[in-house]
Amino acid sequence: MKCLVINLDRSPDRLAHITAEFARIGIAFERIVAIDARDHPDLMLQPQHAMYSIRRLSHSEIACMHSHRACWAIIAQDDAPYGAVFEDDVVFSAKAGALLADVSWIPADADAVKLETFFIKTMTQRKRTAVGHGFSLVRLRRNHVGTAGYILSRQMARDLLDATAQASAAADDLVFNPAFPTSGEKTIYQLVPALCAQDQFVGDRLPSLLVEERDAAWDASGLTIKHRRPVTEKMRRETRRIVEWIIDYCRMRRYTVVPFDPPEADR
Repeated sequence: MKCLVINLDRSPDRLAHITAEFARIGIAFERIVAIDARDHPDLMLQPQHAMYSIRRLSHSEIACMHSHRACWAIIAQDDAPYGAVFEDDVVFSAKAGALLADVSWIPADADAVKLETFFIKTMTQRKRTAVGHGFSLVRLRRNHVGTAGYILSRQMARDLLDATAQASAAADDLVFNPAFPTSGEKTIYQLVPALCAQDQFVGDRLPSLLVEERDAAWDASGLTIKHRRPVTEKMRRETRRIVEWIIDYCRMRRYTVVPFDPPEADR
């Protein structure tokens, strides 16, 4: 299984970081030159998915999607049934190499496997399947943002390429947001504990390059402004939340924060 790493030419520090991470777990990787938004002002002229009618994608988010798209193209054309994609700021669990060196643990029906955690609540099936080395797989049932580390099947890579041929969308929405057909109609698994996490969460040495521009876009959209809701609306929302919780419980689903064992914990 190929391990593809997205890295900007102007980020040699991040390349040094990810090179050391892969060396630590004993796995080789292939560098994919990231699409730099600074060099492609035309990206904002491209059509965007209808889901972004209120909060438009930022310049960097579109460039990020095209960087991931370059990886999808490689996976789609490769002979291997799966390929792994990583961003250059991840930190690996010490046991990551054992899984990345083999694909036999990946379920035959898997379209994608999310390897990272964003340390926010998401929904998964309660049933876990052990895959060795202390890791388990669960079905992912709600959006779990982030595309810093994931595995794609060859067919899903092809489907993602087709879905983005005419319009742009955020890479993490395309792969992990069930509101999008590219994810909602697929079988998505989550690795528990996570194989990796972005350094911004565990080391705080490599801040996200997307956060500042994405936050500015949210502020400009006005979606961050809190409006007072009528009491009746609050009651309806709370009732709906309780009903959804009961339904999810009956379906053997649960809200959870996917944990991550930092390298130091395994030494």
